[in-house]
Amino acid sequence: MERRLVVRAVAGVALLAVPLVLPQFYLLLSVEILIMGLFAIGFNVLMGYAGMVSFGHAAFFGVGAYTCGLLLKKTEAPFVVAFLAAPVVAVVVAAVIGYFCVRLTRIYFSMLTLAFSQIVWATAHKWYSLTGGDNGLVGVPIPAWLIGPRAFYGFVAGVSLIVVAVLWRIMEAPFGRTLLAIRENAERAEFVGINVKRTQLTAFALSGAVSGLAGGMFALFTRGAFPEYAFWTKSAEVLIMTLLGGPHVFLGPALGAGILIVLNSVVTSYTEYWPIVLGIILLALIYVFPGGMTRMFLGWRGAGRPAGATRA
Repeated sequence: MERRLVVRAVAGVALLAVPLVLPQFYLLLSVEILIMGLFAIGFNVLMGYAGMVSFGHAAFFGVGAYTCGLLLKKTEAPFVVAFLAAPVVAVVVAAVIGYFCVRLTRIYFSMLTLAFSQIVWATAHKWYSLTGGDNGLVGVPIPAWLIGPRAFYGFVAGVSLIVVAVLWRIMEAPFGRTLLAIRENAERAEFVGINVKRTQLTAFALSGAVSGLAGGMFALFTRGAFPEYAFWTKSAEVLIMTLLGGPHVFLGPALGAGILIVLNSVVTSYTEYWPIVLGIILLALIYVFPGGMTRMFLGWRGAGRPAGATRA
């Protein structure tokens, strides 16, 4: 308990201090970490809690980005409407895709999510009149009060904290425990009266909504939306973040996002061989840190416990 309180206090102070002490480049890097950290935490609802590995979760990230960007640029919708539409449209798309995907298990589920993600990517890539095709949707306007790195950081930090707090309460509620039961033994969970497919679909939709919200914020951050946001490499990126930080700790994926983004920034400033470094990271994950980097902070026993059991 004391360790958790210390970790939360340090994290809270760090979030507040970031815009005061960091120069603009590192402040923008912090914004990217917050957005991708939120994406990874949302993805972990499906992977860490429900035990379902999606290879196409970037589809909902991309849907959120395009929804927010299109409404702001082409319809001149109010900012609040456009921003909130990102998770709403993403959850609808996730519910439709999830309806078909949760009927399958293991690798078949993963491959079907990848197939749907490629459909979303191809749509964004080829529909020039709406999405701008491979050129992307550029020049997304943002309100004046969001202009400036410190203002935008405050907005992203505030939204992320609210969403993470709500998601934490959901995962600590009976719904989260039900997901753990299904992950550990779906047949036994169904035997005791749990509607396994409906619960998995709910988790899929919830994860898609959080991913769509992250995508909407990323569109605001980059002032655009691009087909790469829905490509399979973005799905692989969030999967690596989750594994790197640790899927068995609620905030582990956010830690993984921070580590991966900082490493990418540092390595690419010195060499163009980032893929080699990424390959080394993957090898280290498999052989040295199978429980994720959280094992360094919580110890091997804590990092290896089931998702939701470690509360840092």
